[in-house]
Amino acid sequence: MDYYNHNIDTSREYYKKIISTRSFDDRLDTLSHVRDAGIKVCSGGIVGMGEQAEDRIAFLRELANLPEHPDSVPINNLVKIKGTPLENADDIEPFDFIRMVAVARILMPYSHVRLSAGREAMNEQMQALCFFAGANSIFYGEKLLTTSNPLENEDLALFNKLGIRPEERSFEHAQRENLFEQAHVYYDATNQ
Repeated sequence: MDYYNHNIDTSREYYKKIISTRSFDDRLDTLSHVRDAGIKVCSGGIVGMGEQAEDRIAFLRELANLPEHPDSVPINNLVKIKGTPLENADDIEPFDFIRMVAVARILMPYSHVRLSAGREAMNEQMQALCFFAGANSIFYGEKLLTTSNPLENEDLALFNKLGIRPEERSFEHAQRENLFEQAHVYYDATNQ
């Protein structure tokens, strides 16, 4: 295994209002163990769960202040699922989401900042602004772990409009990649 996904989800302060199965420190300890085992860290969070702007800042600051930045930082926009406690959460303002991407890029310049869950509800313009603000990776394919994703042809059409090309990988490099990497294509929005 090369990558391990373990999101911190939100700020330390807001975490206990959302998650009761483990503590915030448990999350950080797990990330430390993963990194110590030589596995790349994929850790980000979810916005739109009722948190405040201060929580979003604290969430990014926590990731940026880890001993090493995560290799991959997924920024998820809450996908509201009927019957869950957050099904009626207020939508996050699109520009606030875009700001999250921009700040993540500034704080963690060498990480893959991923547009993740919630892209299906974003229009092309919002996704484009996220790429221009610093997102350089997406999860590509029909379905994420628990939610659907934009269709591959829709992603390719948007990338074509924006002049974004897939990150090129050598055959030798691709052979070393694990199943996680083979199933998720990175896009380099900065490589023109």
